[in-house]
Amino acid sequence: MSKRETDEVTGVETTGHEWDGIRELDNPLPRWWLYVFYAGIAVAAVYWVLMPAWPGVSGYTKGMLGQSDRADVVRELQGLKQLRGAQAAKLQKASLEEIEADPELQAYAQAIGQSVFGDNCATCHGTGGVGTKGYANLRDDVWLWGGSLSDIHRTIEVGIRSDHPQTRFSQMPAFGRDQMLTSAQISDLTEYVVMLSRRKADAAAVARAAPTYAEQCAACHGVEGLGDQTKGAPNLTDQEWLYGSSRDDIRGQIWAGKGGVMPSWKTRFDPETLKALAVYIHANAGGQ
Repeated sequence: MSKRETDEVTGVETTGHEWDGIRELDNPLPRWWLYVFYAGIAVAAVYWVLMPAWPGVSGYTKGMLGQSDRADVVRELQGLKQLRGAQAAKLQKASLEEIEADPELQAYAQAIGQSVFGDNCATCHGTGGVGTKGYANLRDDVWLWGGSLSDIHRTIEVGIRSDHPQTRFSQMPAFGRDQMLTSAQISDLTEYVVMLSRRKADAAAVARAAPTYAEQCAACHGVEGLGDQTKGAPNLTDQEWLYGSSRDDIRGQIWAGKGGVMPSWKTRFDPETLKALAVYIHANAGGQ
């Protein structure tokens, strides 16, 4: 058992604790630390009195100052609606086409859309919508589900592979993982896709893969690989690749059949915000 002793070097009594021959000295806490600790307790006590703090059975203590973040948010939202005023009402009633035909209303919608995009969409699509590997670039003219104003609005509403009952849905089979094709067939098919994108490819592999492509891939991507926006099937002949353009990237996509998820924003935004976001993307990020 450890026992309290007086350290011969420092003259300080030990706590009685010892580990591997090292004894703990019973030094008092620094005064500055104690002052800070006691001040923290005092500040907490004052806070409990002035601000909402303690939960109860059916509510919580309101505090003498009556502070409420929820009430502040409500007031700020009401003030924002008043500030938007007539423009917001006009945006709510206007169709998408009417918004783009009215320069003043379009500018207002773009300002709202830019703010919403930055807060909610830029996390995946990047600042300005430039995208990254696995997340679509919204600044080019390549659109899996169509780039018209109405197409973009619809995609924002229902999402892609989301929980919305009418979500846009496409499925790239996992030809390798699910053993639909052999490793050799996938290698040949990779060369065929490289050929479709107008790059140098192994001619023998392309010839071997032609029947496989016709049987397994042409139904969605088309005989010439031009894709189909009604099915969300990408164009394989351009230079835009959602999951990368290298042979390893293409083979990985054929093997595993990757497919991302975009949430439905219909229940998260009001109708005018959805319109503003669609207008912003269409006007500033390569809409068709």
